[in-house]
Parts: sequence; structure tokens; C-alpha cells
Amino acid sequence: MDPSEQTHLLTQYFRQFVSDHKKEFIEHVLDQRTRYVTVVLEDIYQSQNASAVIRTCECLGVQEIHIIEVSSTWSTNKQVLKGSDKWLNIIRYREKNSNNAEGCFNYLRQQGYQIAVADPSPDGIPIEEVPLEIPLAIVMGNEHHGSSQYAIENADLKVRIPMVGFTESLNISVSAAICLNSILSRLRESEFPWTLKEEEKDLLRLQWYKKVVRRSELVEREFLRSIE
Repeated sequence: MDPSEQTHLLTQYFRQFVSDHKKEFIEHVLDQRTRYVTVVLEDIYQSQNASAVIRTCECLGVQEIHIIEVSSTWSTNKQVLKGSDKWLNIIRYREKNSNNAEGCFNYLRQQGYQIAVADPSPDGIPIEEVPLEIPLAIVMGNEHHGSSQYAIENADLKVRIPMVGFTESLNISVSAAICLNSILSRLRESEFPWTLKEEEKDLLRLQWYKKVVRRSELVEREFLRSIE
């Protein structure tokens, strides 16, 4: 069976187990979802920070997050996440004896992203002036050391959040929220193709239906058996 046909049949089958209110809400969320912007977390070691960024991304409509692991293993805090991670695509780069930042950057460029590393230095572009003609990947660095030298040297641009206080930097989750709010507000008022493609919506819709249906793996297995 063709994969798109199977997706369609499964979606129609699962629909009957999802309430009308939930289906309407899923469609509303799908209409606001984007992969035009993505977030890259580089070697984050505090689980509450990683979790807060993930939750922010989900709330603001960012569908995909990339996790680079170097010396720190990515972990999350369920109390901070509030279940937000189950609605997102999280891609981890954690190969031993490899430059995982390079692997991530190569993948992003293959997908057509320009890479912007968040850095407080004054030569960065203010976040509200970042060009949006090309899909954007925002790199957030380690809580203590900031972005790696590799990320700074190999990004397409540096971005900063203008600040007027004595303290030189913000918490990573706050920085992510400010950056995403600025960029997404501009995108949603623009003519750039920031929304998901229909085929992307189809796949996510089915994934999300499965999330809200109890014992979805068993339901799917029995349905596929019935149409063999």
C-alpha cells in the first residue's frame, strides 16, 4: 500500500475515536505550526533549561528542535515540560567521537536553513532585524560557556537580544522565548511560506490522533490487519 494512502486510511479510522472539540483544536494548532524556524540547543546540561525551551517552542508553534550533545547528555524535567515534548519532533546528535555540531549544521543546511547563533557580543544582528527570506535555525549555546567556537565560526550570522541593564546575558529559556516571539510575530505578518505543507500536516495529524487515542498501537495494528 502506498504510504500516503495508508496515512489517509489510518487518519480516517482514528478520527472516529477523537472528539469533535479535540479535532478542531488539532486543526487550529496545525494551522499555526511551522518548520520555517527551528531551534538548536547546543550541549545544554540543565534539564530544566532544556525542558523550558522545548515547552516554549511548542507553545509558540515551532515543530522541530535539534539537540547537540557534546560533553552533556540531554535530559528533561517532566514537571517543566508539562507534556509539551510529545507534540514535537526532537532530533538528537550524539555520536561518540564525532563533531555533532558539524553533523547538525550539515543537516540543517541540506534542509535549506540559514544558521544564526545567539551570542551577546555587540557585533551580532539585533533579533528584530534578522532577515527572514530564508528559513532560520537559531542556535542556543551552553548555559555556562555559551555557543561553541565551532558554532560561532560556522554560523551564517550572529544574533543578539538588545539589553540595557548591567547583566550581560539572559537565561537560555528566556532568550529563546524572546527570539522566537520576535521572529514568529514578524513571520505571521509576512508573505513568507512559514506554514506547514499539506503533506506535513497529514503526517502530524495522524501522529497527534494517535497521541490522544488510548492503546493506539493496538488500534492501528488491528485496523491494518483488517484491510490486508
